[in-house]
Amino acid sequence: MPDTIKISTIIGARPQFIKAATVSRAISVHNAAIPRSVSGPLLHETIIHTGQHFDANMSEVFFRELEIPAPDYNLGIGGGSHGRNTGRMIEAIEDVLLKETPDWVLVYGDTDSTLAGALAAAKLHIPVAHVEAGLRSYNRAMPEEINRILTDQLSTILFCPTRTAEANLAKEGFPHRLSSDTVQQICNVGDVMYDAALFYAVKAEKHSRIMQTLGLTPKGFVLATIHRAENTDYPERLAAIMAALEQIAKEIPVVLPLHPRTRKCLENMGGACNDPQNSPVRFVDPVGYLDMVMLEKNARVIITDSGGVQKEAYFHGVPCVTVREETEWVELVEAGVNVLAGSDTQHVVQAFQQLINKFFVTDMLYGNGNSAEKIVDILNT
Repeated sequence: MPDTIKISTIIGARPQFIKAATVSRAISVHNAAIPRSVSGPLLHETIIHTGQHFDANMSEVFFRELEIPAPDYNLGIGGGSHGRNTGRMIEAIEDVLLKETPDWVLVYGDTDSTLAGALAAAKLHIPVAHVEAGLRSYNRAMPEEINRILTDQLSTILFCPTRTAEANLAKEGFPHRLSSDTVQQICNVGDVMYDAALFYAVKAEKHSRIMQTLGLTPKGFVLATIHRAENTDYPERLAAIMAALEQIAKEIPVVLPLHPRTRKCLENMGGACNDPQNSPVRFVDPVGYLDMVMLEKNARVIITDSGGVQKEAYFHGVPCVTVREETEWVELVEAGVNVLAGSDTQHVVQAFQQLINKFFVTDMLYGNGNSAEKIVDILNT
């Protein structure tokens, strides 16, 4: 066994940094234990940020407050089409991998950065480990669905977050033989986002002042987030969702941190839903991660089109209305804590009314909060 196992972690969006930070912390814990044990070699991690999502919040303060390692490489690729970005990322990632010669390339989720990292590594015959493998929405109109399907095909280790993800892979004939001596390994390790939720909930309680700043009371408001292109890029859908939020806001305050894409689309639409002074919905600027955690924890109901926020709602025991036609997190729908409402105004309002008085206790759908430790142990063997 080598003295050091080299891991190149490839990420490109802020949620991926937060997920990857859980594994980076587990790597640090593992390495700290090496001098006192013979449990395995040191793990050396190199973090490669593609730059897919430019985020002004991704500053030195962001990394320090959230205890996230700063990237070793920042490729600065973003702002173009899916094809252009992915192609440029593959080229730039390949250069870094040739320099670093890692034993593993670790990728997260379903972004263009995920697919680019997996493709670059596979072409160089470097094994790929995919965190959040096996997720499916079964909607190939979503670029994320294409990314996750292809990344799973290229991966040597598929780290599944749920039993549903495992079952999805089994239906597709996984595991596959990648070469004469390599067969894919499927590992249900739980969800690193649950690790992150537990870790950052404590920090948010200590450091966030968003509830006081916005004058909110616990369980006295609805939190909404709308950003997916399938909603923002279609004025009729966005208008219908906004109409639902305005109707709900007459019963309970609705707080909507405005994603830049959503703000731009609302401005282009015009009308009352675009006028903060005359809308019952409370528009606020995008908030930092710890502030978002506090809003999620204290909301009565969450209304969102975000995959990550759906899970975070569950982690914090908050019912969720998903304004999409499908979700990768089908177990939440089956458990009755998440309702798919699409973009129809009345469906959204009815789903809200169905959930407003629902309370539940989080169980073990996504593991027990030690997913990152399991990932490190597997990469170490």
